[in-house]
Amino acid sequence: MQYPATNIRNVCLMGHGGNGKTSLAEAMLFYSKATDRLGKISEGNTVCDFDAEEIKRQISISVSVAPVEWKGCKINLIDTPGYFDFEGEVLQGMSAADCAVIVLSAKNGLHVGTEKSFKFCQQRALPNIFVVTKIDEEHGDFRKVYTSLREKFGMRVCALNYPLTTGSNVAGWVDLLLEKAYKETNGTLTEIPIPPGETEFLTQLKADLNEALAETSEDLMEKFFAEEPFTAEEVSAALKVGISRRALLPVVSCSGVTLDGIAPLLNLLVEDVSAPVPMELPVTALRVFKTVADPFVGKMSFFKVLSGTLTAGMTLYNRRGGQEKIGRVFVPKGKKQTEVPELLAGDIGVLTKLQNTATGDVLCSSSDMEVDVPKIDYPRPCLSMAVLPKNKGEEEKIAQGLQRLKEEDPVFDYHIDSETREQIVSGMGETHLDVIVSKLKNKFGVEVELKAPRIAYREAIRKKIRQQGKHKKQSGGHGQYGDVWIEFEPYEGNDLQFEVNIFGGSVPKNFHPAVEKGLRECCRRGVLAGYPVVGLKATLVDGSYHDVDSSEMAFKTAASIAFKEGLVKASPVILEPVGSLVVTVPDGMMGDVIGDINKRRGQIMGMRPAKDDGYTEVSAEVPMAEMASYAVDLRSMTRGRGTFVLDFLRYQDAPANVAQMVIETAKQAEE
Repeated sequence: MQYPATNIRNVCLMGHGGNGKTSLAEAMLFYSKATDRLGKISEGNTVCDFDAEEIKRQISISVSVAPVEWKGCKINLIDTPGYFDFEGEVLQGMSAADCAVIVLSAKNGLHVGTEKSFKFCQQRALPNIFVVTKIDEEHGDFRKVYTSLREKFGMRVCALNYPLTTGSNVAGWVDLLLEKAYKETNGTLTEIPIPPGETEFLTQLKADLNEALAETSEDLMEKFFAEEPFTAEEVSAALKVGISRRALLPVVSCSGVTLDGIAPLLNLLVEDVSAPVPMELPVTALRVFKTVADPFVGKMSFFKVLSGTLTAGMTLYNRRGGQEKIGRVFVPKGKKQTEVPELLAGDIGVLTKLQNTATGDVLCSSSDMEVDVPKIDYPRPCLSMAVLPKNKGEEEKIAQGLQRLKEEDPVFDYHIDSETREQIVSGMGETHLDVIVSKLKNKFGVEVELKAPRIAYREAIRKKIRQQGKHKKQSGGHGQYGDVWIEFEPYEGNDLQFEVNIFGGSVPKNFHPAVEKGLRECCRRGVLAGYPVVGLKATLVDGSYHDVDSSEMAFKTAASIAFKEGLVKASPVILEPVGSLVVTVPDGMMGDVIGDINKRRGQIMGMRPAKDDGYTEVSAEVPMAEMASYAVDLRSMTRGRGTFVLDFLRYQDAPANVAQMVIETAKQAEE
């Protein structure tokens, strides 16, 4: 069955890890009879967490899509990870959604993941609903969660229902719009009396709801102040308008285990959440929001139809260049796909084996049409590690596997360090990179291990010296002779600056390039620890030659001798890379963060209020060698609320103890 956009709801499930997003999706699927059993994360049989890594770790790692049919509407549930390492997946899921359901646990309440999810919705003007799950668990406290939501996000937060619980027993729930209580038994709703002890809380929540509804229009505001009741039609209209404009942030409660409250949630999504609005284009257009590298099926591209109707057999054009012949069209349901003849605007589907299409690309039935869609602004990876193959000769297989994995995860990055020759992978945290390593093994059959990458130090000199380099060798026939005097001195620059200041022909001009070449080759490995030499000025001032035995090779060797003997006398130093660090942290955690930066030999450069209220940006300069674990440590210090950006700034002299450690490490590596 095909659904027009008016009967489609694309809903992104978001929230802190472990709050019950996947279990909620499972409950909605089972309740609506989209599945015939209620899967459990602990048993590894849920629809949305089907990847081997998700089953092993019991957390969501990737975006997954599962449709629910309810009252003639199709609700595409877009389940996203709650763990911070997979923020990119959340952003991909949100790009296809028209509403977000932010899931909280009645037991654990408001977490940093709740705050981040709300911030994402606010930035994108995406309507959101709060769903308090796990109301069946002991020590669950809906009232506490509701109060914390109001305190954090303001008076727009209003409850539409709340549970009647005693310990872990759910006796039913109160519908605040109708001011009635219900109990569900085997799919049948039965009205039950509202317990006398609930009257005060009900009155409070009803007042909060009416005040929030009144904010959606001047007419309702007048009735609110006149203490006139709202009609059912006015409430329904206000809910739809308020949710779509983010003037209302409804709160509902449910259980993914007992299924209490699932029906009201489905009704809310169908009746009061806005449908997707197709783009007004005379063509068929779609946007790919997620790519999966499946070792058996090949590349799978998840997309949302932006306009028109996608039909099997169509030819679509990628505005980045190239075209795609559409073969079969599928509708996803977890790991399963159902083939359909077409998909209408607003719906979500899957295409396989697209050759020229990547995540974020827009495909259009006209090669001339420009379709403007906001790009996904991915976070920068903040933790980098060096990849070591466990078996020799598998470097090429590793590179191919990493490239395939990057297609499905644009946040993840990898490159070859031009200096250390190490293969570097970068991600959002330890778990993110650990998943990459596991996927390399399971999907592409290569095993690797990770280690901290080498730091690209530099060497320089701090004193001017004059040094002779003489190469003389006689072994019968033509010998080898080259003799140079070179002045070495520091200068402000990153390269070798070579000059010639010779009077007369002590070193003929045709040998000058050989001298320079010898010096440049030597600059690749300094005299202290074998790191490149920078900021070196070398001036050829004198020398001698032999009419027969002198050659370019002899003068190149002579320059090398002068370099190696001279730099040792020129007060050589180790330079360490220093980064520009900008950390954004809650005001109350600033002291801990500044103290930690100081422990890393960092220098605080300034502080200023951040864009988000209650946050401060701290600017600092910190040695890069001290920042290997910063992504993990900052998350621990700030409980996931802190973020940072680190960029290379310059090189500076390393302290004596650090320089000595670098030199000793280099010597040990050569032994």
